[in-house]
Amino acid sequence: MKYVIIGAVAGGASAAARLRRINEQAEIVLFEKGEYISYANCGLPYYIGNVIKDRNRLFVQTAAAFKQRFNIDVRVSTEVTAIDPDKKKVTAINLITGEKYQESYDKLLLSPGAEPVRPDLPGINLPGIFTIRNVRDTDFIKSYITENGSGKAVVIGAGFIGLEMAENLHRSGMQVSIIEMGNQILAPVDFPVAAIVQQHIRSKGVDLRLCSTVTGFRQNGRGLTVLLKGGSAIDADIVILSIGVRPDTRLAAMAGIKLGPAKGIWVNDFLQTSDPDIYAVGDAIEFINPVTGRSLNTYLAGPANKQGRICADNIVFGNKKKYKGAINTAIVKVFDLSVATAGTPSRQLTQANMKHIVSTIYSKSHAGYYPGAHTMALQIAFSAEDGRLYNAQIVGYDGVDKRIDVMSSVIQRESTVYELTEFEHAYAPPYSSAKDPVNMAGFVAENILQGKMKVFYWNDIGQLPGNSLLLDVRTEREFREGSIDGAVNIPLDDLRERLTELSGYKAIYIYCQQGLRGYLAYRILMQNGFTGLYNLSGGYALWEKCQREKDISMQQVSAIA
Repeated sequence: MKYVIIGAVAGGASAAARLRRINEQAEIVLFEKGEYISYANCGLPYYIGNVIKDRNRLFVQTAAAFKQRFNIDVRVSTEVTAIDPDKKKVTAINLITGEKYQESYDKLLLSPGAEPVRPDLPGINLPGIFTIRNVRDTDFIKSYITENGSGKAVVIGAGFIGLEMAENLHRSGMQVSIIEMGNQILAPVDFPVAAIVQQHIRSKGVDLRLCSTVTGFRQNGRGLTVLLKGGSAIDADIVILSIGVRPDTRLAAMAGIKLGPAKGIWVNDFLQTSDPDIYAVGDAIEFINPVTGRSLNTYLAGPANKQGRICADNIVFGNKKKYKGAINTAIVKVFDLSVATAGTPSRQLTQANMKHIVSTIYSKSHAGYYPGAHTMALQIAFSAEDGRLYNAQIVGYDGVDKRIDVMSSVIQRESTVYELTEFEHAYAPPYSSAKDPVNMAGFVAENILQGKMKVFYWNDIGQLPGNSLLLDVRTEREFREGSIDGAVNIPLDDLRERLTELSGYKAIYIYCQQGLRGYLAYRILMQNGFTGLYNLSGGYALWEKCQREKDISMQQVSAIA
């Protein structure tokens, strides 16, 4: 049996190694158009920022070591240019020698990955403008920074890689600007979570410009000028394009292999394409999202590695092992913060017409009385009918990773927020609290589902119905230091003695700093006969960050206009 694999790195290399472990006698040929077959793609920005100082640590396996250990015919710097499904042959060209030849296969695995978006803008090919997708890109950027010293860097695109690059360029001593066409950073999270991170980025002295569109580039002496819609411009010594990626489906399309609605390679549950002898994995494929039931792409190393393993089993043993899809669990370090997400954000749930509730809490990373505890914000979205957990987003300084992993497991198993209330965690003061943030998120969601509390959101302020009261139950000092316009302050501890001041209102919208005191006030009022009660999800702390970011975005849009 002869297996041919096109593309290495995560999916292809994992499949190749698995194929060999299963079948010692099979002939396995691995084509990779780049120079490296297995490297830490996610580590590239940290090498640029000198967090990873030794370049060799980026390589998981060299071609020679992989070939020797697994007895695989590894052909780097070799690009497959065509597939003939009828003759079961691929055409390849050695990019060093120019030799062109054909290779037959019994089973073919496609792992071509994704390619960075490089829009056709004036000046896009000027020196000093880079994408970052592979080791070669990284080497160019590293060399350019070394030769040109510190200066000004412009990162275009505020996704995961763009923010990691911004941090590491900043770490290298450069003045950094981030240009993002959307109204927030990090498309996989909702605006309130993005707003928290945006405030943190600005606090580091980074020039973050949202709702800004790049129209072109021009040479400016030894540097560059980045041109923006509306006539403004930014000078730069180096520009990083991190606008996004798209599935590399060129080979598949030319071979007549079916593409899906998300413009990736269509695969069935067994990672088999429309041709029964051709399978596909990694960034180039699309599959059904377990939450929404809609077809999507994912550009994450974890799913690609798992797909490679599953696919290899199906190639050898027949289609017996199903790939259940990915819920896009991801985490990114943005300066001092960690931002994580799992599942489908509220924005996309709304687009998919999935009725849901969003709840945001603040909680400590570990026991507050133990030194070093930091506050994290945890937002979840869940079914309004049965409490099924659809999404979790967490931002904080410590402990974000372990909480998102718990949430991811619950989402994957299609379980509910009620499981969060019963989650049994390892507790000691340095690590957690007796009631972990995961539990607290579950408790709040349970209260909402059981009718113990109704919530309203930061963007509801300003459009509250007539004859309603906005009630601030924080202390008088907190109220003086900052409050929402139109709010009346009655501190929680004084509330029972001042109930008469609240009579006659059709609805009362309560808020405190983070949500807990608001809930306590809600229960006091409810049990004293008040109706039409709502508690602000995330409290004043979340409203303040969202409102500030909204104001900044409006100012930036006005400046462009």
